[in-house]
Amino acid sequence: MEAGSIVLAIVIGYLLGSIPFAYIAGRLVKGVDIRKVGGGNMGALNAIREIGPFAGFTVFFFDIAKGSLAVLVAQWLGLDWPWVFVAGFAAVAGHNWPVWLKFKGGQGLATTMGVLIPLAPIEFAISFGVIMIVIIITSNARLSSAVGLALLPLFIWLFGGELALIIYSLALPIFCILKSMTRLKSDLAKSGVKGNFIFDRQYKPWQSKK
Repeated sequence: MEAGSIVLAIVIGYLLGSIPFAYIAGRLVKGVDIRKVGGGNMGALNAIREIGPFAGFTVFFFDIAKGSLAVLVAQWLGLDWPWVFVAGFAAVAGHNWPVWLKFKGGQGLATTMGVLIPLAPIEFAISFGVIMIVIIITSNARLSSAVGLALLPLFIWLFGGELALIIYSLALPIFCILKSMTRLKSDLAKSGVKGNFIFDRQYKPWQSKK
C-alpha cells in the first residue's frame, strides 16, 4: 500500500506541476505562446510583462498552488517526509519539463515557493517579506526571489527546523537556479541587460511591457 501511495504522490505531483498556467494564459488572453515572447520563460514574470498584470499574477498564484497541493496530497496520503520531498520535487520537475508541452517549460521558482510554504509556513512568510523588501528597492524579481529563498534555510534553522528540511529548502532553489543558468547567460549577453542585473531600470515587476 505504501509503495502505491508513493508512486501516486509522485505522479500527482508531476502532473500538477506540468499544468502550464502561463502557456494557457498566453493562449487565452493574447493568443500567444509565452515561450516565444519576451524572455521566453514559461513563468509568472514573463506573463506579467507580455500578457498583463492580472493574468501574470493569476499565473503566479496557480504556479505556487500546484507546488503546495503536491506536498499536501503527499502528506494526506500519510507518506514519510523523504517521499513528501520527492513529491514536491516532482511538481517542480513537472513545471520545468511539462509532459503536455513536449517537456519544454519554465524555471520552477514559483512552484518551488509553493512546495516550501506548507513545509515551513512561518519561515517562508519571513522569507517572502524579505523578497518584497528587495523587490521594492531594486524592482528586480529574480534577485529578490534569490535573496529571499537563500535566507529561508537560515530562518528554518533559527526556528529549530529539521536538518533534512534545511537541506531541502537549500537544494530545491539551487536546482531552479541551475535550470535557469543557460537563459540567464543569454540575457546577460544582451545589450543593456547587464545594467539591470541589480536594479531593474526598465520597469517594475508588476508592470506589463509597453
